[in-house]
Amino acid sequence: MSGQINQNAQLPDAITKPSAWLGADMARKPDAWLYQLTAADVLDLETAAAHFQSLSIDVGEISKETFPLATFAEHIEGLKQTLLAGVGLEVLRGLPIENYSQAFAATIFCGIGAHIGSARSQNAHGHILGHVRDIGVDANDPNSRIYQTCERQTFHTDSADVVGLLCIREAKEGGKSLLVSAETIYNRMKQERPDLLEKLFDPIATDRRGEIPDGAKPYMKIPVLSWHEGYLTVFYQRQYIDSAQRFDGAMRLSAEHIEALDMFDALANDPALCFGMQLQPGDMQFVYNHSQLHDRTGFLDWPDPSQRRHLMRLWLSIGGDRPLPEIFKERYGTIEVGNRGGIITKHTKLHAPID
Repeated sequence: MSGQINQNAQLPDAITKPSAWLGADMARKPDAWLYQLTAADVLDLETAAAHFQSLSIDVGEISKETFPLATFAEHIEGLKQTLLAGVGLEVLRGLPIENYSQAFAATIFCGIGAHIGSARSQNAHGHILGHVRDIGVDANDPNSRIYQTCERQTFHTDSADVVGLLCIREAKEGGKSLLVSAETIYNRMKQERPDLLEKLFDPIATDRRGEIPDGAKPYMKIPVLSWHEGYLTVFYQRQYIDSAQRFDGAMRLSAEHIEALDMFDALANDPALCFGMQLQPGDMQFVYNHSQLHDRTGFLDWPDPSQRRHLMRLWLSIGGDRPLPEIFKERYGTIEVGNRGGIITKHTKLHAPID
């Protein structure tokens, strides 16, 4: 396998970091990932949001300085360590979102994001504040994004260091958030099928789904798994891997590659490895993309458009993060720590749509 054998020879037999958790354990121990906001926390966030809104500037330009926190900033520092060196996820619960306008809720969410890191563009339109909801697109359309449907998403990563979600409204039924540790999947494959694990370090192509930076190919060739400077980093979206096979230049998936991807998916969905949570209105979930995969079950929405499932989303680049391999430049543009990730094309202009 050319140079890949040398890389795989350095792989550890098992990863034992806190981020290599079992879903069954996380489901039993929500204190490992769930933080209940106190009345003082909420007041601090509301005060910062009111200050920011008094400045009459776009929420896309929010910063730590324009969203000043008196006490909750200390918790955010701990949250960052949980993402980078802990279990890799946290949910903040207890924000009384029913009391807020959508703009005020977005201000709090983006303000917390500004204290975690720098916001990145989530699409070719330059949206740093995304809206996750069913807009009726066809998931089989190779230029559509799965999060814009009501269908099951499958386990995947996003194109940034951290993804944040703020639940505005729940669906009528379903829409459960699912999480699994890529390091735990690695451990199982290393133990059971190291031959298949090796295939996931190949330059497997992933479809850009029509959002193509100037001069780039319509697909990326970032491996599902990369081992770089002592870190295992995951990059994965199975539907986009499958649809990338339509491009002539993409590496052809062998039978062994497909078997490896199928095993990866099966382990991601193993109830002993993954776990789920129903995000409530006001919940803010932050997930570290380099070690964790996330998913969402399909859902049935409310007939009234004003009541339909709606989550706001942030992609964040975080200071003090791990180094990434050079190949990530194909997606991130730059791999500079604290200034990487997102989707940028020559027409991109950054802004934060509230609705």
